[in-house]
Amino acid sequence: MKDYYRILGVNRDATDGEMKKAFRRLAMKYHPDRNPENKDAEDKFKEINEAYACLSDPEKRSNYDRFGSAEGMGGGGAGFGPFNSNFSDIFEDIFGDFFGTFAGQGRARATRGADLRYDLTISLEEAVRGVEKELKLPSWEICEACGGSGAKPGHGPVTCPDCNGAGQRRFQQGFFSVTRTCSRCGGTGQFITTPCSECGGDGRVRKFRILSVKVPPGVDTGSRLRMSGEGEPGTNGGPSGDLYIVITVKPHKFFKREGLNLYCDVPVSFTQAVLGAEIEVPTLYGNEKIKIPPHTPSGKEFVLKGYGVPKLGGYSKGNQIVRIYIDIPKKLNKRQKELLEEFASLSGDEVQRGFMEKLKEFFS
Repeated sequence: MKDYYRILGVNRDATDGEMKKAFRRLAMKYHPDRNPENKDAEDKFKEINEAYACLSDPEKRSNYDRFGSAEGMGGGGAGFGPFNSNFSDIFEDIFGDFFGTFAGQGRARATRGADLRYDLTISLEEAVRGVEKELKLPSWEICEACGGSGAKPGHGPVTCPDCNGAGQRRFQQGFFSVTRTCSRCGGTGQFITTPCSECGGDGRVRKFRILSVKVPPGVDTGSRLRMSGEGEPGTNGGPSGDLYIVITVKPHKFFKREGLNLYCDVPVSFTQAVLGAEIEVPTLYGNEKIKIPPHTPSGKEFVLKGYGVPKLGGYSKGNQIVRIYIDIPKKLNKRQKELLEEFASLSGDEVQRGFMEKLKEFFS
């Protein structure tokens, strides 16, 4: 009597999971596809099939443990085999994703096309207002020379000689049979003897297409726009992939963006800062006027509400923050110098004198 537990390398109290794991390991090791023309491996494969088909069935395992045979009293272990069980279903459940395509699954499956990425650089103005761009994209198209058949004109596809047009091949190893997709025709059932010179037998050629894309207001560097179905076309009737447009916003010479807010530095003259003034400030929506009150220090910030970046997919907008700095003239004519000297004399340099007096008090 064969010791099925020893054949699988498990204890007599092994769980179903432990036996399944042991069987998978041994079946992968001794499978005929991995050991072509190896009679010992084929015999070993039959033996582990027989052992697992018995022990994986609760009733047969119980009979085997009590009487030494899957059939119970009067039965013999040597007469047991996978064709007396539902073993093909067991094997497909364990190895359906490993040993290829089984019978009944049909020809080559439809495959979804690959996703594509396109890096798009836009200006800050375009990011704030939104823009429509035309993209030049590489694309696979049906070859006009062969009409997509992949065969040279006048030389159509012929029935695949390996699978006789079935798209699948059946491999028999002893008592066990496995059906796989034909490697020569890829499951199509047809074979091209004379490939098209334009597409090399692929049936598709690489070309460029123009795609119009609307970039919504509010995008920023790193934003991704997804265009469904605009990626690579699928094969065997499968759907096309998607196109992902990744945005990069160029730095601006005047504005600095932080989230939804825009920051800018605007110069004013010394007299404007001291006396006050009304100045024009550039925005991305046109020029706007702001009032500078008298005695405005350098670095003072003014807020233009709603003049920032719109929220992507929303209705609100950020603000524009205007920072004032006093522009010191680099060159003065003689009269300007005289007026400034007169101003200093009239003011008595009170600011500097006050600072020095406080400094003396600190060290005294």
